Amino acid sequence: MAKKLFPTLVCCALACLALMGLSACSQGAPDGAPEAEASTEKLVVGYDNSYPPYGFIGDDGKPCGLDLDLAQAVCDRLGWELECQAIDWDAKDALMNQGSINCIWNGFTMEGREDKYTFSEPYMLNEQVIVVKKGSGIGGYDGLAGRTVATQVDSAALEVLQSDRADLAATFGSLDQITDYNNAFAQLESGLVDAVACDLSIAAYQTSANPDAFVMLDEPLSSEHYAVGFKLGDTERAEKVTQALKELAADGTAKEICERYAEYGVDYDGNWTLG
Repeated sequence: MAKKLFPTLVCCALACLALMGLSACSQGAPDGAPEAEASTEKLVVGYDNSYPPYGFIGDDGKPCGLDLDLAQAVCDRLGWELECQAIDWDAKDALMNQGSINCIWNGFTMEGREDKYTFSEPYMLNEQVIVVKKGSGIGGYDGLAGRTVATQVDSAALEVLQSDRADLAATFGSLDQITDYNNAFAQLESGLVDAVACDLSIAAYQTSANPDAFVMLDEPLSSEHYAVGFKLGDTERAEKVTQALKELAADGTAKEICERYAEYGVDYDGNWTLG
């Protein structure tokens, strides 16, 4: 993806310090200290670090993003430790089952995945859309017939095109699955693909960062909701995160975090759903 200078708020795990015995969680409670300090709960977030504005690498080389900021604010509210792990998106289920991560918080669509995860209540409204190269002559879905459309592997856009909009996908010349959206948009710019199907926020970021290169088609593929995904049955943790998110909305913290990413197309009033 093209890069711009944006405000960067970093949340990053200190797991290596814990292993070295420098974290309070790995040490016994000091004399006279409450024993609870030795058993702080840890939220281990799996995220894609090439998925702005939700999780990405900033210009300073450090991880940042709206969902990482929200995760940090939730952990601060709950008194938890936060660890953020950049993952191969295609491996997220295996990592969850292994216990390497205990949640997925990364612009994660809940529709169609309700039987695979226990979700928090949804906090963001999103759409799946299609972006084409400016001047391509593609003004609507009819123009995609016989064309090469790319999307990220195991993405919500892919699921929509393989289910509810399979009739549309059948008109494409091909539907390519690419490892990340950075690569997808690089291929769109170079002409290797004709369109990219992605989340609205990704499209808004790309079209605002590259106004002379890309344009978004008017009609969305679908509307959906983002939520935090936990291992199936992890209801207690999901409920605690939901409650913390509601409190962040009530005191204005969630709005302030969303406003940090306004240049990426995030609109608190239009996108936030949890109150």
